Amino acid sequence: MKLVVEVVDAHDLMPKDGEGSASPFVEVDFVNQISRTKTVPKNLNPIWNQKLVFDIHQTENFHHKIIEVSLYNERRVPYPGRHFLGRVRIPCSNAVKKGEEAYQRFQLEKKWFFSSVKGEIGLKIYISPEAPPSESQQPPDIHKVPSESKLFAAVPKAVDNSTVTTAEFNKKVATVSWIGSTSAQDPKEVTKEPVTFHHLQKYQVQQAAGISAVERHSQGFPLTMQPARPQAHHSHEDDYDLKDTNPQLGERWPNGGAYGGRGWMSGGERFASTYDLVEQMFYLYVRVVKAKDLPPSAITASCDPYVEVKLGNYKGRTRHFERRMNPEWNQVFAFSKERIQSSVLEVFVKDKEMIARDDYLGRVVFDLNEIPTRVPPDSPLAPQWYRLEHRRGEGKVRGEIMVAVWMGTQADEAFPDAWHSDAATVYGEGVFNIRSKVYVSPKLWYLRVNVIEAQDVVSNDRSHLPEVFVKAQVGNQVLRTKICQTHTANPLWNEDLVFVAAEPFEEQLIVTVEDRVHPSKDEVLGKISMPIDMFEKRLDHRPVHSRWFNLEKYGFGILEPDRRKEQKFSSRIHLRVCLEGGYHVLDESTMYISDQRPTARQLWKQPVGILEVGILSAQGLLPMKMKDGRGSTDAYCVAKYGQKWVRTRTILDTLGPKWNEQYTWEVYDPCTVITLGVFDNCHLGGAEKPTPTTASAARDSRIGKVRIRLSTLEAHRMYTHSYPLLVLQPNGVKKMGELQLAVRFTTLSLANMIYVYGHPLLPKMHYLHPFTVNQVDNLRYQAMNIVAVRLGRAEPPLRKEVVEYMLDVDSHMWSMRRSKANFFRIMSLLSSMFSMSRWFGDVCNWKNSMTTVLVHILFLILIWYPELILPTLFVYMFLIGMWNYRFRPRHPPHMDIKLSWAEAVHPDELDEEFDTFPSSRPNDIVRMRYDRIRGVAGRIQTVVGDIATQGERFQSLLSWRDPRATSLFIMFSLCAAVVLYVTPFRVVALIAGLYYLRHPRFRSKLPSAPSNFFRRLSAQADSLL
Repeated sequence: MKLVVEVVDAHDLMPKDGEGSASPFVEVDFVNQISRTKTVPKNLNPIWNQKLVFDIHQTENFHHKIIEVSLYNERRVPYPGRHFLGRVRIPCSNAVKKGEEAYQRFQLEKKWFFSSVKGEIGLKIYISPEAPPSESQQPPDIHKVPSESKLFAAVPKAVDNSTVTTAEFNKKVATVSWIGSTSAQDPKEVTKEPVTFHHLQKYQVQQAAGISAVERHSQGFPLTMQPARPQAHHSHEDDYDLKDTNPQLGERWPNGGAYGGRGWMSGGERFASTYDLVEQMFYLYVRVVKAKDLPPSAITASCDPYVEVKLGNYKGRTRHFERRMNPEWNQVFAFSKERIQSSVLEVFVKDKEMIARDDYLGRVVFDLNEIPTRVPPDSPLAPQWYRLEHRRGEGKVRGEIMVAVWMGTQADEAFPDAWHSDAATVYGEGVFNIRSKVYVSPKLWYLRVNVIEAQDVVSNDRSHLPEVFVKAQVGNQVLRTKICQTHTANPLWNEDLVFVAAEPFEEQLIVTVEDRVHPSKDEVLGKISMPIDMFEKRLDHRPVHSRWFNLEKYGFGILEPDRRKEQKFSSRIHLRVCLEGGYHVLDESTMYISDQRPTARQLWKQPVGILEVGILSAQGLLPMKMKDGRGSTDAYCVAKYGQKWVRTRTILDTLGPKWNEQYTWEVYDPCTVITLGVFDNCHLGGAEKPTPTTASAARDSRIGKVRIRLSTLEAHRMYTHSYPLLVLQPNGVKKMGELQLAVRFTTLSLANMIYVYGHPLLPKMHYLHPFTVNQVDNLRYQAMNIVAVRLGRAEPPLRKEVVEYMLDVDSHMWSMRRSKANFFRIMSLLSSMFSMSRWFGDVCNWKNSMTTVLVHILFLILIWYPELILPTLFVYMFLIGMWNYRFRPRHPPHMDIKLSWAEAVHPDELDEEFDTFPSSRPNDIVRMRYDRIRGVAGRIQTVVGDIATQGERFQSLLSWRDPRATSLFIMFSLCAAVVLYVTPFRVVALIAGLYYLRHPRFRSKLPSAPSNFFRRLSAQADSLL
């Protein structure tokens, strides 16, 4: 079936070329198939009479689709592009059969609110059982297409990037149809170069290229059917772009969902109740619960039973029990429907033998055509008792087994912990390492230890007064106070030491008072150890009560109980310790923060939205390791938002894994970031059994990472994109594959959302009692270590290298590449100011007389009506924002290699970025890099010095550093004060404005007098050594 849209003509179009005319062409979009007509130059009433043909898929509901017909004006100068002239949206239900079509005129509609549209378009739309032939009744030769025609039909279901020769093109005319007038051409001019055809999607068609496909051929370029781009050539940068995808999300159940047509749903009209952001994957589930009355062995008078589930070539087995006649397994097996190779499912019960072959105790056979379908939230399918049959079907045998068999999807609650047929090669601990799991970060607290003072501190050496300081330790975190400046037995510090602690509190706070007897030797004078949960938890800035603690004499341990009892005198220390619940413990960079709530749950606000993420698949992954002499990748995906981490199951030995797992997070602040990373699993216990040494040394390899900022997402919209997985390596940036996601952000309350945007980014304690920059960095590093250790103790563990990569543990390290990227980010921000300055300079120099006159008129209006200044400013910002709405981003941002300065980076700078700390490179390389940094720092030093010089010149105006300059300035200030007091402000502003906007005829090329005076002022640069 073919849909034919015959574009006849158009009338009374809007002129768009700036010369009172337009060069229109028509573009038709039908189900992401896009085709266009030729361009009619300089005509507001064009006539095309061209037919555009589209494929109709028989499986889709055709009558619910929309045909979008858009008119554009083709712009060739000053740069290629197009202008919108109008569009028409026609439901496919209006299409008739071939022979019943009629000419219709449609009024052109606006696409945007500010679009200028008028006119009509004439169309004929009908359905043809086959593609209409061209005027010559033969497929036209490629090189007979006229140069003025840019028509190409849509190519649905075509193979991407396939190369089609001229001979093969004639065979594929049913799929690729060229319709239009042809011109005779010498057959000798036919080239032997292959012609490449690309499947056109809607997202690929952008502004028209400056050189059309046929024009490029006429200039000697090979003829290609490809997306139109503003550039005339393609580069490898296209691989780094975000791509739109069109996955079949929330698919209907075929045949009622059952394998052979039997199910619990009618006609397949019911949607899955969950997992609407992923493609449904169907699995055959087998739950083996238990068995009873199994026959004993003739030798041992008992049996060691286990169950083997067989489906085609796939076999799964339960664990075996020793000497048990009524075993219970309660284990689930999952077989992918795509890999089902048999029509029967066999469940065998066997007796494990240590020496001989395992004995068959019986079996149960299931016909897959009779297996029911279950969709959550339906209750689980009740298992049933089945009598065991003889192996050869010779009747029933002794024993029964309880089994449940059903067809379901990945939304089934049995899916995460089930044995999967595609992971049959994994054994031992590797079975737990491939399962999907949800993790929760430990609850982190800031522990504030205020060391106030100590009393009766006695040094071991009575001949000198102690130089005392306090050292506090929580786990691996060690902090110390400064040495008390007064050498006394009652030292005073009043210093805060802040630690990170995680619930449940396993470490203790250990406080020691030490004496600096030598620059390289400290003696412990007293010690105390306290559990963390004994301290008060505070939610605000109110002070907590301080306490005195007696210090134990160092050396009095378990082996010396008698001496401890004899000790009548002890030093003591004054502390104020509390757990801070009003702070948010930062375990990730504030640039990519995903959670901003305080530690104390009592201070949490209501969520403002829901974030749903469907982790669909990955495409084009690179091999990460060698397995059986070939490259292989065992990929899994990790997502982190807030305290919730998720890990998908590991898909074994494939470069295009499909996970199709959906997760949900509560959103408390839209200005947060979700991070997703893809890793290669190196803890599977595959063909070679790992030794303890290799198992501990194995690290999951990084494949790539994606960040999505929630504030860039439109509410209630589903985003389906393929994100490039980019990794910076010592040899440059490398694309490791693509990650396909479906994301939806749902807001719960508009009022709460508006309130959040006016609320502080972090809890109020960060502003009432802020930490220093060094404290924030150190505490963040400790928090990351705690999170990595705690998540590494889960089952399966979320390993340290994964957590560190997701939390950007090395983001603070020096990088010349990042420094350049940040510098050019600043320059891009200042470029608008530079452009405005150049524009104002052109206005002052009368480069465009009309613009300068208009600026003068606007200036006079604002001087006469100063109350219009602020309203005019805000109206301009409103209009600029509304104008930019047309060019708003249509997809979330992604990793940008240009912004990151990753393509033009020098190899030595990359090697420096990947160097360890401290450096492990040879001395000559380190010396060269040090000299390079000195050169960069010298330029920065010069810029900073210039800024300081300008500031000091301002200070010297009134500091009498230059007596003559200061005298002149204060006399000028006195005269200016008198003049400004007498003269109305409007007059002063008018004179000043007209002076700055004066004609170049009244200007001098020499610097102005105020500029000369300012540059002559003295600074302190001449006092520097």
